[in-house]
Amino acid sequence: MPADAFALALGAAVLHALWNVLLARTHDPRAATACAFCIGVVIVAPVAAARWRVEAGAWKYIAASAAFELVYVLLLGAAYAAAPLSVFYPIARGLAPVLVLAVAALALGAGTSVHEAIGVCTVGAGILLVRGRRPDRAATLFGLSIAATISGYTLVDNTGVTLADPFVYLVLSMIVPAFGSALVVGVRQGTAVLRRGVRLETVLIAPLTLAPYALVLYALRVSPAAPVAAVRESSVVFVTVLAAALLHERVSRWRGAGAAVVVAGVVLLAV
Repeated sequence: MPADAFALALGAAVLHALWNVLLARTHDPRAATACAFCIGVVIVAPVAAARWRVEAGAWKYIAASAAFELVYVLLLGAAYAAAPLSVFYPIARGLAPVLVLAVAALALGAGTSVHEAIGVCTVGAGILLVRGRRPDRAATLFGLSIAATISGYTLVDNTGVTLADPFVYLVLSMIVPAFGSALVVGVRQGTAVLRRGVRLETVLIAPLTLAPYALVLYALRVSPAAPVAAVRESSVVFVTVLAAALLHERVSRWRGAGAAVVVAGVVLLAV
């Protein structure tokens, strides 16, 4: 894996962990999540317009990515409200690179080196340990569902991002998920709840929601999807620490051991 791709993916991991923990702390995570993504899209839209480059072939990938992302955003907001972040997040982020590797190798015929395969599997195993010895049922279901959406848009974007400017591609693929999730929240919980989601903390979180994947899209331009996805999933190490410090979630020795295994897997991918 190229060094620049590794640095981009690792930076994305840190930022991704941060905004997830901050959204999980909000009073109404569903509304806050939808509002944060909407605000984020609006903030970066002028930059995307200035960098505009979209080939005709990119639109089908943008549409497919948007569909996966919409489900992802809705599931994420629901998971914040119903399950511990330090449980469902590791499951989701740990299984995603394993699914990406499996689909890329078996269905798409992509080549994968031995150390990349070992690294991806090690990261996945470590993140599963992070969830603890007594897995939460709701958290497990949310984790499995979110993992499927992550692997879906990662595989789509691996090709789609080559047909457009990465930043423009990101913004276009997030318009429907952002405003679509806000529409769902407004219909289910009422527009008053959605308006209350627009708070100072949400505005401050908003840019962070798009920044990590922008870094990932640039990484995908110089590296295969599986190792990029795996390095990005090292965010579980940061989530585990932040969830204990800021959300006061209990982090057991199993989760600590799992975090160490994740780091080992990341090192394998960086070699």
